[in-house]
Amino acid sequence: MTGAEIREAFLRYFESKEHLRIPSSSLIPSGDSTLLLTNAGMVQFKPYFTGEMTPPRNRLTSVQKCFRTTDIDSVGDATHLTFFEMLGNFSVGDYFKKEAIEYAWEFVTVHLELEKERLWATVYLDDDEAFQNWVATGIPENRIRRFGEEDNYWGPAGNEGPCGPCSEIHYDFGEALGCLRSDCGPNCENVSASLDLKCDRFVELWNLVFMQYYQASDGSRTPLPTPNIDTGMGLERVAVILQGKRSIYDTDFFQPVVEKVAELCGKRYGQDPDSDYAIRVVAEHARSAAFLISDGVVPGNDGRDYVLRRVIRRAIRYGKKLGLEVTDGNTPTVGAIHESPLPVEARAMLPKVVAAVIECMKFQFPDLKERQEFILRVMGLEEERFGQLVDRGETVLIDSVNGIITRRRILKEEIAGFIEQGKSLYPQPEIKRRLAAFITSETEDYVHPIIKTAVHLELVKPLTALIEGTDLFSDQTFYLRALALIDTMSGMEVFLLYATYGFPPELTEEIAREQGINGIDWDGFGREMETHERVSRGEGGKFSGGFDVMRVYQDLGVGSTTFLGYETLTASSVIIAMLSDGERVNQAGKGRKVEVVLRETPFYAEMGGQIGDGGEMVGHTLPSEEGKGSTLDNTRAFSLRVEDTQAPIPGLTVHLCMVLSGGIAVGDTVEARVDSQRRHDTARNHTATHMLHAALRQVLGSHVRQHGSLVAPDRLRFDFTHVSPLSQEELREVERLTNQKIRENISVTSEETTYRQAVSQGALAFFGDRYGDQVRVVEVANGVPFSMEVCGGTHVHRTGDIGLCHVVSESSIGSGLRRIEAVTGRGAEDLVSQHAASLDAVARRLQVSSDELVPRVEGLLSELEHTQKRAESLERDLLKHQVAGLLRKQVEGINVVSGDLAVSAVDLLREAGDWLKNDLKSCVVILGTILEGRPTMLVMATKDIVEQGFHAGNVVKEATKAMGGGGGGRPETAQAGGRDPRKLMDAVRVAEEEVRRWRRNVPE
Repeated sequence: MTGAEIREAFLRYFESKEHLRIPSSSLIPSGDSTLLLTNAGMVQFKPYFTGEMTPPRNRLTSVQKCFRTTDIDSVGDATHLTFFEMLGNFSVGDYFKKEAIEYAWEFVTVHLELEKERLWATVYLDDDEAFQNWVATGIPENRIRRFGEEDNYWGPAGNEGPCGPCSEIHYDFGEALGCLRSDCGPNCENVSASLDLKCDRFVELWNLVFMQYYQASDGSRTPLPTPNIDTGMGLERVAVILQGKRSIYDTDFFQPVVEKVAELCGKRYGQDPDSDYAIRVVAEHARSAAFLISDGVVPGNDGRDYVLRRVIRRAIRYGKKLGLEVTDGNTPTVGAIHESPLPVEARAMLPKVVAAVIECMKFQFPDLKERQEFILRVMGLEEERFGQLVDRGETVLIDSVNGIITRRRILKEEIAGFIEQGKSLYPQPEIKRRLAAFITSETEDYVHPIIKTAVHLELVKPLTALIEGTDLFSDQTFYLRALALIDTMSGMEVFLLYATYGFPPELTEEIAREQGINGIDWDGFGREMETHERVSRGEGGKFSGGFDVMRVYQDLGVGSTTFLGYETLTASSVIIAMLSDGERVNQAGKGRKVEVVLRETPFYAEMGGQIGDGGEMVGHTLPSEEGKGSTLDNTRAFSLRVEDTQAPIPGLTVHLCMVLSGGIAVGDTVEARVDSQRRHDTARNHTATHMLHAALRQVLGSHVRQHGSLVAPDRLRFDFTHVSPLSQEELREVERLTNQKIRENISVTSEETTYRQAVSQGALAFFGDRYGDQVRVVEVANGVPFSMEVCGGTHVHRTGDIGLCHVVSESSIGSGLRRIEAVTGRGAEDLVSQHAASLDAVARRLQVSSDELVPRVEGLLSELEHTQKRAESLERDLLKHQVAGLLRKQVEGINVVSGDLAVSAVDLLREAGDWLKNDLKSCVVILGTILEGRPTMLVMATKDIVEQGFHAGNVVKEATKAMGGGGGGRPETAQAGGRDPRKLMDAVRVAEEEVRRWRRNVPE
């Protein structure tokens, strides 16, 4: 069976068992902050298992796209994947263990026709019920094994979530591939007799999870509302068995992609283990990256964006091992040519592989084909960018690794002898002093400048401290402790490579191990990263938190809040629950902050990027039946300011209020009044956001997808996928098209429909939003749809109500991500008025009309540019006169030119040095100047002087001490600054003396 046939057979089988077929959700989990990426089939059904939402049917089935970051570094062998498809059937409070086992057995033995003799089962240690259900299928008891939590307890899929004991079906490939021991079975840890590897006889085929508990972030477990079934079977693993293969990469899912990589690198797959490994890495990572980008992930330095970047960069590195790099598009792919007029997706290696992935998967995943242009562009740009980083960064890394190897050699070969020889000559304190100086000088000579600070802090300093605190003559553990320090790359070194060059720490570790280093200090790297972390961009709202926080609101037991805000901004309602400081209360007095839950409300809760409503609640009533028993007066007036409105759990609206006067109690009737101006301004911005999105897709292409938004009363922000900055023409066209549709005063309508129906009609839906079976579709259409999106927010009735939309800015927020900020309505009017006033003020200052302002400014800029060039020319003429007057002398037989110059920039100092070198052919140049009140020194030397051992950096290092500074540089050029300008010429004289000292020590 082909992979597509297996996929369809599974879904049809469970449809015959009254399961509803559910499409795969995005790899970006919807409304679940506990997960970076969808890693199991049950993720989209999590709200059903926890009781937060009601499923469309209690029996569900799906083939889910999954991504597991834990396997990234294992990809390249014959079995591991990061992206895979999970076949699953699910029961929400319907059937349980018996039916789950019966369905699984029937499908694999009858529909897939697997040999029963090759199937084994595993169960949780004390799960006798599952054991007996397997016995009932006919599996002999000796092929049913019991295991503990490590093997037969599943979940949660994240830091917290549903979990429970599980039972697995394992497939037996035969004794020949095993360890040949009598105890061989599923999860065998023995070593294969033939391959000297871990026993490879069994593979887990299907996992049946009996989901009974919710595990909180602290590890505690509480029963779920109903017991559920969650099963998962890897589609690619099934294909290996049914297609008679031994490797996932030999199945029809991968064969075309593997062949493409082999073709590009000019190698035959299956002939060389190292090349095969690299080919598999490139093929798998290209596939997983394509799906991530298609679902809205773009390369970046945080969260799921970093996962994508890490995968792409690992693929690039293994591509380089195969000789694959960015090319000019006309020559063979092997060999790098980094400058070409062709677009990067035509020159880079990974886009070609991804194109093969899309061709292979396009029928099952048409969105890959629809977004192909964008996917290839993102991959190409990331490959080109990282190729340049690797060229620099890998050199630095190898320098660092070589430095560690050298330090290890020095310690092993020199220190023991150093101590032994010193015993007879010096007391131990003197040996320690000399040893510390020896280590410092020897190690720093081998360290790249970018990580010299890290080496000093993370190696030299602790190593010298170890020496100081150890009895070198008697402590036999000294060498082991010293080697432990030097045989591991420090966290700071790894972090600097990451921060400076974008080098993933996992890649650093991989290269380091290839060079014989034990590894990297992950704890140290984590500490460095903690100081560098940025605040998450996620929209958690004011109620974001784990299951324990959500349980507070679930325990209110008040059901869902009826939303009236589409039709009205005022409504009479009843307080049905209150919270204060996380605790349930029945009453609250003046000055207290309280969370109020109403039976129905006109207030919109923050959702989908739109901020929550504000306003007020007032009342003057007798207590209702629910409020009787209150200690407050029987008649009372009260008022509350509604500062924000949130939805901490689906369906429940909570109002954050301040009691301004009187007192309130559960059961009180209130008049709820939304701030109409704030709501109308927000509605204008929300509809304008939809229209800008539609305009961007028309102008830039259908690859544009929402990546986040903020809809507030005073502004809107829209984040979207696009790989390059918008040109002024594109930005003007987006704004023009949006305002054209505003002027057309098009009707804005909404309707309730099923999610599936909405998407089939062309409505756009976005990652990060959680959709129920019933959704609201907002459409801007005048005969022909301009915009259609799944959206629960509030909008204007006609586009003309927006008035005007003005784009304030367009910027990058990450690789492949852009952000537009805009204002509408009164905000746009105010901004236009401010701009007009500023233009008028500038025009008056320049004594021209507004129409003449642009040519006048252009003329002034042209005059300024001409004046600057004239000034630079005059300064160079003056500089030549200064250079001609510099002191030239012979110092120990070499030409030395020194002195101070009056220049406006250090570049001119370097230019003067180059003139002198070209003029004299063989010389050392020592120049100083005062820039912005601080002394600066430059030392340069011609090539022949450097070849004799001269080092300008060493001269500068000593000379600048005279003027209270420091610095260094390369042998041929070095520069440094100081603090005391009065000491500049003293430093110049010290530099001359350093040249003399060096020359005297040069052997003839």
